[in-house]
Amino acid sequence: MASRSLVCLIAFVLLALATTASSQLCPDFYDKSCPVALSTIKWVVEAAVNKEPRMAASLLRLHFHDCFVNGCDGSILLDPTSTIDSEKNAVPNLNSVRGFEVVDNIKSEVDKACGSSVVSCADILAIAARDSVVLQGGPTWEVQLGRRDSTTASRTTANTAIPSPLSDLPALIDNFKNQGLDETDLVALSGGHTIGYARCLAFRNRIYNDTNIDSEFADSLKFECPSSGGDSNLAPLDPTTESFDMEYFRNLVEKKGLLHSDQALFNGGSTDALVEKYSSDAIAFSNAFAKSMVKMGNIKPLTGNEGEIRLNCRKVN
Repeated sequence: MASRSLVCLIAFVLLALATTASSQLCPDFYDKSCPVALSTIKWVVEAAVNKEPRMAASLLRLHFHDCFVNGCDGSILLDPTSTIDSEKNAVPNLNSVRGFEVVDNIKSEVDKACGSSVVSCADILAIAARDSVVLQGGPTWEVQLGRRDSTTASRTTANTAIPSPLSDLPALIDNFKNQGLDETDLVALSGGHTIGYARCLAFRNRIYNDTNIDSEFADSLKFECPSSGGDSNLAPLDPTTESFDMEYFRNLVEKKGLLHSDQALFNGGSTDALVEKYSSDAIAFSNAFAKSMVKMGNIKPLTGNEGEIRLNCRKVN
């Protein structure tokens, strides 16, 4: 009998150890250690977005690009060193991702408000992404908290794991599946392109070579994005780039997706129906986006004694 009880106890412990790290995250993680953490982050984000509305999309993108590379661990924030192969130098990020100075400012202010380095850089990215979306008129959600920061980065993984703007639908579906995300998550999270801009380099091939594009729309972009040169010139991802709305999906239905990977979501494939739904149902899109953001935020977080709480988001302690 005693032996049987021991077996049960061991089985229980193993089951507990097998519980996913995401289940250790909770929205009230900082309620006791720093009750003003979330409000402090919010006002810094608000000031940054009020100063430059484009920053909302930049902060949202930082969280996305962080989570898709070995989980939501703040690795995208690490500067290159002799031992850190920085993700900032990966093809999808180089001269493209931005907002690092805002994250630095958030970290400085929240550490000051908390009295010490309590809030992780990974959690800062998750909270700042939510606050940015809300500031642009998008949905809110409870951010699960308790992530810790990585002590490593991977430029190689960033080059392969972050979706390319040139991807077709099968590649996008596989890419998201590798992160534990499904087609609903793919379409909903792509809706984040309702705010922000893209560089000419990312959409040049689409406006000159794709056939599933409105011709007038393509021609309207060729001045800002010539066939050669002007790689860093910007174009809005949808016409209401400072408003979190349904215009992104309406554009796809009209063959006016800016990126090849955007239009791939509405091109006779399995995601067409979701695009059509979100193009006419704001509540459905908002609910799906919020749900998928929580799900993405749960990708392989470091918790407990894993990783560290960085003193400076740009470097390992």
